[in-house]
Amino acid sequence: MASFGWKRKIGEKVSKATSQQFEAEAADEKDLADEDDANWVHATKRRKEVLLEDCVKRSKELKEEGANLAENRRYREAIHKWDEALQLTPEDATLYEMKSQVLMSLHEMFPAVHAAEMALQRNPRSWDAWQTLGRAQLGLGEIALAIRSFQMSLHIFPMNPEVWKEDLSWARKLHEQQKATKTEAVQALANEKQLAQESIPDYDFESDEIVAVCAAIAEKEKALPAAKTVVIVSASGTVETVTEKENCPATPDETLFIRAR
Repeated sequence: MASFGWKRKIGEKVSKATSQQFEAEAADEKDLADEDDANWVHATKRRKEVLLEDCVKRSKELKEEGANLAENRRYREAIHKWDEALQLTPEDATLYEMKSQVLMSLHEMFPAVHAAEMALQRNPRSWDAWQTLGRAQLGLGEIALAIRSFQMSLHIFPMNPEVWKEDLSWARKLHEQQKATKTEAVQALANEKQLAQESIPDYDFESDEIVAVCAAIAEKEKALPAAKTVVIVSASGTVETVTEKENCPATPDETLFIRAR
């Protein structure tokens, strides 16, 4: 029976020249594979760039379409176009700012404030977004917040006459009127409270006048005779009124009279 021994390693009897040729071919194949990988990465990157360029281009087209619709007062359609554009370029602050303006035209102030805030999250240096936010806040009656927003807009773009002459001036005027109204309301409330206190006299129930009046009433009650009146009807039908006094409790004979109280 033949015994089994260890198998020899593959390539043990391969010549040196053949081995070198094999290594060279393997190196060439590795280079080709690396080159293919690089080409694939480059192609993928380029494909993403092209896709991004297409998204930006389409978003710009949708933005312009929405602007044309807004100019023609077709506000809902404009918002729809800009929402589509935001799906392609969600970091475009101008889309949110334009959307906020249109929402204010629709008198939807809460969504308008939210859209302006979204614009500022993406571009805090946008002076027009701060201006739009201030106008939306005025629509909600948040005058102090609106003044701050207008001041931020001017801090970024100090030479904007519209914010100076219209927005900020109007907001400050409203703020002064609001303060004056609050002051008048507080003063009116204080006057009403003071008048209510004055209309109720402050009686001193231990004064000499009150004591004298109480004493006079007590004396008058004592002077009244303690009497009781009884109506008596006789057997013959005669009606008689008799006053019973404490010191004279006697009454006619009860066999002849019937009392009717």
